[in-house]
Amino acid sequence: MTATKQLLNGVRVADFSRVLAGPYATAMLSDQGAEVYKIEMPGHGDDSRHLGPFTDTGSTYFTSLNRGKLSIEADLKDPSAHVQLLDFIRTCDVVVENFRPGVAAKLGLSYEDVKAIKPDIVYASISGFGQTGTQAKRPAYDTVIQALSGLMSATGFPDGSPTRVGESIADVSAGVFAAFGISSALFHRQTTGEGTHIDIPMLDVMLAMQPTNAAIHAAGSTPNRVGNRHPISAPFDTYAAADGLVVIAVANDKLFGILAETLGKPDLVTDGRFSTDTARSDNDEALRIEIEEFTHGHTVDELCAVFDAAGVPNSPVLDFTEAIEGPITNGRGLSATDERTGHAYLGHPILIDGVRPTSGLPVPRLGEHNAELDTELTTESRRTFAADTGHSPIAAAPSKE
Repeated sequence: MTATKQLLNGVRVADFSRVLAGPYATAMLSDQGAEVYKIEMPGHGDDSRHLGPFTDTGSTYFTSLNRGKLSIEADLKDPSAHVQLLDFIRTCDVVVENFRPGVAAKLGLSYEDVKAIKPDIVYASISGFGQTGTQAKRPAYDTVIQALSGLMSATGFPDGSPTRVGESIADVSAGVFAAFGISSALFHRQTTGEGTHIDIPMLDVMLAMQPTNAAIHAAGSTPNRVGNRHPISAPFDTYAAADGLVVIAVANDKLFGILAETLGKPDLVTDGRFSTDTARSDNDEALRIEIEEFTHGHTVDELCAVFDAAGVPNSPVLDFTEAIEGPITNGRGLSATDERTGHAYLGHPILIDGVRPTSGLPVPRLGEHNAELDTELTTESRRTFAADTGHSPIAAAPSKE
């Protein structure tokens, strides 16, 4: 589907990021209409081109993060390529990078370097721990951030080990916040003419993504592993059915009264152990016994039908294939297919005037758009470069299949 509005149409992005957090952010921008040029290492490209799973047309992982972009090869340590890139950046609105702090400066591509030639640039830096501080230059991967943020410690069952969330949530969340920061900075530039340096530390993002744990900490406690239940409200958990698990999510007294009636146990509402949300949470195991006396006698499908009819929030526990290919997402238009690779991927999660935005471009071959970079060089910059170095700017490398 083609969006009726592409909110970032006309925005050009120089994307030096790789693997996940940065490419996720620039994929969001591309879907919204931005022209994203992915700057990649000659001959190798983004590491994610070489990360599985693979089909005979390449990495499905790479496709999901880089559809809709344009690919340019450039050796960032090559002086001639550096001149060419700076000239190209003059035509851009946004630069995105996820180098370890200090690396961009060594390459002559820091915010200060870019601002000197493009004062109104929006420059986004994604890193594990931010651009300053004692931890800034530490390497960081998603699992490291999950562990350091306290999220891993609070995930899992009480009698088990700390558990990683089943997705690279720190990387993805940093990408979302980067896209948000970039969009905010573009609005600020439109109203003031000023550029901005956006610093997105994955650790800070992951801490900010835990408002419930932050509230528990603010109240003087340390969040602990509580399995599938909610740490504050009850009943808010998975419950055993005759053939699996069903989710019941009740977070207020009115809903609990409806649940009690549905269970055929209206007296639970006046039982002091369950009369308030706090009391229900404190007596969660006793409440589980009451609920599972009912749920044990029905299948998951039967329970979902009963709870749906009563208005009790519920769900089965689906695997990813069931979630994507089952009836729950029918008609949502979330799944898309890249025309070049045939790879399925998930499209933009936000709808604009009821339509899901998409860039419409296929995933790029490595270096496919090198010639476009070369044509951006102005005659004046060519003369300047030649005068300074005695050489001509690098020629565009051949496109890679």
